[in-house]
Amino acid sequence: MKNNNPLPDIQSQNTRHKNLPLQWVGMENIAVPLNLTLAQGTQKPSAQGHIFVNLVNTQAKGIHMSRLYRLLNQLSAEECDQTNITTLLRLAVASQAGLSDCAKLQLDFDITLNKPALLSQESGSQRYPISLIASNEQGHIHYELKLTIPYSSTCPCSASLSRQLSAQAIDKQFTQSHIDKAQLLKWLQSEHGSIATPHSQRSYAYLRLHLEHNSQAQWNPLDKFIFQFEEVIGTPVQTAVKREDEQEFARLNAKNLMFCEDAARRLKANLESMDFVKDYQFKVEHQESLHAHNAVAYEQKYY
Repeated sequence: MKNNNPLPDIQSQNTRHKNLPLQWVGMENIAVPLNLTLAQGTQKPSAQGHIFVNLVNTQAKGIHMSRLYRLLNQLSAEECDQTNITTLLRLAVASQAGLSDCAKLQLDFDITLNKPALLSQESGSQRYPISLIASNEQGHIHYELKLTIPYSSTCPCSASLSRQLSAQAIDKQFTQSHIDKAQLLKWLQSEHGSIATPHSQRSYAYLRLHLEHNSQAQWNPLDKFIFQFEEVIGTPVQTAVKREDEQEFARLNAKNLMFCEDAARRLKANLESMDFVKDYQFKVEHQESLHAHNAVAYEQKYY
């Protein structure tokens, strides 16, 4: 039986606490299937959505949360791009009918990218966690992108010390003035030639980028953007490999010896060249194999 009586809406009722606006009110951890277009093709990752508006009308008890949920739910049927997210943010403010003048959306999700091996025909999948944060602040749209990129780092100091031990071992093994090349090569490739190895570690770059509005063509597709940072660092982690790939990976590490300061400077130089990145903060973390602690570097564009 249909109830024709109007349903109560207590959000519109007055509150006893006058003149107390709230910065953000909304919902967290909403399941949102996304439609993403990447250079490698379309993906449909499952995101955790967080959507908020401010509450500037001090006469209202609360916001209209269900309206925000419906708007976020509609995004599942659309392309998750800057145009549709900007529209969602503007509709989020309008949906509150004067209660709000700002809105914020955060989408946390993973994309899975296919990565070919360095030399062989092998390939595999790698997961990249991403957070996309967008806000509508009284009509001004802002975008942020958070990325986590793993890579390998080999310590320059350790490499230098290892080379010194190798030189000392060769000097001890070959005492004559002239060294027979064939004998030297045979010795180097034997177990006796492994004198010392420099320590290396899995490392991470955690980036938070503040992007210019309407610059989507510069940072989308996301996979192309991620691979650009990996190329700058020079030693991205691998998926499926054969021996020739592992050897090439060792060569790349020797070519790109780096302290955390070196990795930070590479990233900073690249970010400074991107005119669509108006601000940034990042941290690089080298998870030491020599020590029980990590080596880190932080940087941001504006202090």
